[in-house]
Amino acid sequence: MDRTVRRTRHVAIVSGRPLRLRFGLEPSCVKGHTLNVLATDIYDIQQTLWAIADELRANSNLSSSEYSTPVLGLIFLKFADDKFDEARAELEGTGTGRRQVGPADYHAKKVLYLPHEAEFDTLLALPEAADIGQAISDAMRLIEEHNPDLDGVLPKDYQRFENKTLFELLRAFDVIPSNLSGDAFGKIYEYFLGKFAMSEGKRGGQFFTPAPIVELIVRMIEPAGGTKILDPACGSGGMFVQSARFVEQHREAAGDRISIYGQEKTTETVKLAKMNLAVHGLAGDIREANTYYEDTHDCIGEFDYVMANPPFNVNKVDKARLEDDPRYPFGIPAADNANYLWIQNFYSALNDTGRAGFVMANSASDARSSELEIRRQLIQTRAVSAIVSVGPQFFYTVALPVTLWFLDKGKTTEDDWADWTLFIDAREIYTQVDRAHREWTPAQIEFLVNIQRLYWQWEPTLEYDGTKELLDEHFPDGTYTDVLGLCRYVHIDEIEEQGWSLNPGRYVGVKFETMDEGVFQERITELTTEFNELSAQASELTGTIENFLRQIHE
Repeated sequence: MDRTVRRTRHVAIVSGRPLRLRFGLEPSCVKGHTLNVLATDIYDIQQTLWAIADELRANSNLSSSEYSTPVLGLIFLKFADDKFDEARAELEGTGTGRRQVGPADYHAKKVLYLPHEAEFDTLLALPEAADIGQAISDAMRLIEEHNPDLDGVLPKDYQRFENKTLFELLRAFDVIPSNLSGDAFGKIYEYFLGKFAMSEGKRGGQFFTPAPIVELIVRMIEPAGGTKILDPACGSGGMFVQSARFVEQHREAAGDRISIYGQEKTTETVKLAKMNLAVHGLAGDIREANTYYEDTHDCIGEFDYVMANPPFNVNKVDKARLEDDPRYPFGIPAADNANYLWIQNFYSALNDTGRAGFVMANSASDARSSELEIRRQLIQTRAVSAIVSVGPQFFYTVALPVTLWFLDKGKTTEDDWADWTLFIDAREIYTQVDRAHREWTPAQIEFLVNIQRLYWQWEPTLEYDGTKELLDEHFPDGTYTDVLGLCRYVHIDEIEEQGWSLNPGRYVGVKFETMDEGVFQERITELTTEFNELSAQASELTGTIENFLRQIHE
């Protein structure tokens, strides 16, 4: 196929810089936990602070769900306090006899105003006999009072904590360096969000999408500054944060910013999202609403980018309320499953050149009956740009694999590209974090993005160690080619022949690898041994259960 070069982009390499700690006494909770003051990133700081906070939780009477939001609130307060101190130093002496420096001056610098009672040092200086829980709750109320965008957002239930736990947390977070560069505070906040999500299981999945998934989606659709971004199932706002980070790193003009719009049906999650934006120095219009029925942003055709990780396979949506809703242009699915309601929401929100990237249940790629008909209509718009299969264990709530869908309405008018869709099977690309969780390294993410870049005849990026080796292994000539078991671009006629399936496994094929006979025999022996051990355990458990049941009936 004769294809022309679509576009190119220069990507800068962003480097870290050493971090320095504040001077001060080491809090007792930090003993045994060491912060690396010369770290070129904040990974060790994140780990150390989490170890401290988690140890304090383990010794309290609070569950993870009770503990998480107040702790995130304290990280937020530390961030706000450091930014306030910086702005105060700049504003000192700028007032006059008639006009004193006030909240409006700080807001003009995009900094939250903190009354004296809400400053971090004020809370740290309270005597141990003080009611620290009440003091922190009052501080949060004062911050909301002087910063209307946060009205009703901050946690104010610190009285549930013991005084000792709160003092230790304040002292621990006071050790965070005040001169952290870039988005470091936000990254600490995200790290804690992820850890709390993991510990809270299913509830955690309602507000948090793992960072590698978010980063891949953002880098695949490449949001630009000065544009509008929507996430109608925004959770804690991770898609917005990563988009802003991408624009900041790759923007062409100073001051480029994205306009953020989100919906989320859960009050507490809306608060998490607004705090998350604030701690990253961002602002957005996040509204509490049920996206199936409510379109609070008048979304149709309005957005340059849509990104989301919606809940999968939701049932019992009241379809009678959806009749004649223009957000569902391909019809209402007969199945008691909301996946294709979400997909149509994302598609209909895009403007004529808009792009979308979202997480979807694997089953949606091959769903039959009315869902197949909706999928056929979507594919025939030529807007389906790429589909990526993701292996299991990437999410905290489910171990099942998922699929990432990418739409590009701008592609539909490009004759050389409109009829083609890129399929990537990334199920064998992962890094095992622990027995139950996987992730992608930065190099693995960049490699997957570069498959698309090569396909579009863009220059590949080489920001991370290991990316070049992966590219050389799979694309030795430095140009795109279909790779068995990994990627293939497919014409719409073939997709029709496959029953309008969007399952990458149907198109990319399977790569068969030969194995040394000795290694094969060794592996078979290991698997046989493991199977026998598990069978013995199952037999033992069966006997135990049968004995237990007999005792009940005797």
